[in-house]
Amino acid sequence: MKVFVAGASGAIGKPLVSQLVAGGYQVVAMTRSANNVDALRAAGAEPVVADALDRDAVMQAVMRAEPEVIIHELTALTGVTNLKRFDEVFALTSRLRTEGTDYLMAAAQAAGTRRFIAQSYGNWTYARTGALIKAEDDPLDSTPPVNQTKSMAAIRHLERVIQSDSNIQGIALRYGNLYGPGTGFALDGDIVAMLRKRGFPIVGNGAGIWSFIHVNDAASAAVAAIQHGEPGAYNICDDEPAPVNVWLPALAKTVGAKPPFHIPVWAARFIVGDVAVSMMTQIRGASNAKAKRELNWQPGYKTWRDGFRTGLA
Repeated sequence: MKVFVAGASGAIGKPLVSQLVAGGYQVVAMTRSANNVDALRAAGAEPVVADALDRDAVMQAVMRAEPEVIIHELTALTGVTNLKRFDEVFALTSRLRTEGTDYLMAAAQAAGTRRFIAQSYGNWTYARTGALIKAEDDPLDSTPPVNQTKSMAAIRHLERVIQSDSNIQGIALRYGNLYGPGTGFALDGDIVAMLRKRGFPIVGNGAGIWSFIHVNDAASAAVAAIQHGEPGAYNICDDEPAPVNVWLPALAKTVGAKPPFHIPVWAARFIVGDVAVSMMTQIRGASNAKAKRELNWQPGYKTWRDGFRTGLA
């Protein structure tokens, strides 16, 4: 079976290509930079260079490959540390989730692709009321902080578009917060660097619930979704959603940093903005029960506790 991976050189794309090749799939790996071609070829994939925001290039690449499955892992998440300007710093990722998804979907229709698997997100996106742990049929947040509204709209757009054609089975993988190589939550990542400088404080009561997923487990969920699961959304996260006041001190200890500072909500609104306050004190976690049941998938790291200890390098 031929699988087309968009975003093949990213934090999820790299382990995804390796897992697909190991699973016997024929992989066409799209990357924006020619510098990644040799590594992708060495991994066993057929590399193709194309800008995901160039419609003609995407159409040409997909139609030439004629894949049965497309996996869309396009984001631009590296170096994102300023939550006060959330929509601004996530602007390119939002374009990849809107324009990039539109181009890939049009190419999938033209190429006769039967299944379209796309990276979505499932943590701060859920309504910040009711149950602390959310399932896929729980509503998304209709009133996110002002500086998250464009990012939320982009996520909604992606999930709507990939399920808009009854001839294509659209699956949205609502990943939790990614950690591991190539992410901010890596030993050499931006977030860990901030934590070591005590620049990542706990805001207020730190009761916001975060769900995590290691990049290898995120990739394995995409592989599982090729053969399993009805069209729709799936939360892809580990078994232990946890409040900030639990996981952040644990991460600091793991990476040899001093315990994080605590700052009051009123100060945080001024210093880091409403988005950070929401993510530190209000957001809900996600349940992976549906993905485990319907995708026949299990995270290798059952909890971020194990993942932080052994999976950050």
